[in-house]
Amino acid sequence: MENNLAATNKTINLQRLVLVSLLLAILVIGLGAYTRLTHAGLGCPDWPGCYGLIDVPQTPEQIQKAEQAFPERPVEPEKAWNEMIHRYFAGSLGLFILTIAIISFNLRQRGLPFKLPLFLLALVIFQAALGMWTVTMKLMPIVVMAHLLGGFTTLCLLFLLYLRLANSASTKPSPNKRYMTLGIIGIAILAGQIALGGWTSANYAAMSCVELPICQGDWSKQLSFKEAFELIPPKKDSYEFGHLPHEARVTIHISHRFGAIITSIYLLYLATAVIRQNTNIKAQQYAKALLIILSLQVLLGISNIWFTLPLSIAVAHNLVAACLMLCLIALTFHLVKVPVREINPIRGSIKYG
Repeated sequence: MENNLAATNKTINLQRLVLVSLLLAILVIGLGAYTRLTHAGLGCPDWPGCYGLIDVPQTPEQIQKAEQAFPERPVEPEKAWNEMIHRYFAGSLGLFILTIAIISFNLRQRGLPFKLPLFLLALVIFQAALGMWTVTMKLMPIVVMAHLLGGFTTLCLLFLLYLRLANSASTKPSPNKRYMTLGIIGIAILAGQIALGGWTSANYAAMSCVELPICQGDWSKQLSFKEAFELIPPKKDSYEFGHLPHEARVTIHISHRFGAIITSIYLLYLATAVIRQNTNIKAQQYAKALLIILSLQVLLGISNIWFTLPLSIAVAHNLVAACLMLCLIALTFHLVKVPVREINPIRGSIKYG
């Protein structure tokens, strides 16, 4: 009896730890966006420290020594702190995920997921390597985009783990195959759009088109897809502030805009279809939330252009993209697993999964 109670408490604590890690992952994504948008990705030219220190050079002696060691990167304390704060929180998240993996492995006999936490641990180790390569490869776009996608993937897998832990006892498999497939397709489309957004940011193409609803000038004759999506770029001393010509950046920006249109239309269709099917209350609730978050994300995207990429709106655009993905994952999850018993608050009827 006491052993069962202790194991139950460990399970509850694990769920709480995953929730805290989930919130921390959202913060790390926001800090990562803030670091990129303040051009602080090379605020510390080495890794994992900053000019050989665990914090930022502050005294005149430290600054002089740092600039002698890295003459090509004069110390900019504000940018360096942006980068280091991001690293501190990312490192803390890694320790949380390590703890989750250890606890999950120890509780595997209780039927709790342990393969997903172990995969998360492997992912966060690879994500740390991407963080190092982002610095050592001087903001090479493919590495920057991969680092961004790694952060989003970590967040999504933490959320999936939380959903599985929170619903393990109260749900049973009852998939709606049609809508489940639509949800999975939606996740793939949104992931592609997030990748396009990361590619746009990594190549400094966010302001290559400054008019709405279309790009300025004769943009259709400026497109250069071969240059725009060349994954391995020519070798440069640094890719900071971009290396592509204007035509390639316009192509990236236009692709992101068209991707946004396709993504919005599909998610609008998915959400309305789930709402109309009227068989899963939780899925309907997430579908309605999806519409609200999608509307906000579209407004933020338009505002980025209209107000010339203000920092607060640009960071919010990243965070709302993360929220949109989490909502879509929750929606799809509840199309796969529905409560054993659902009560319709309007009709008062009981529906069994």
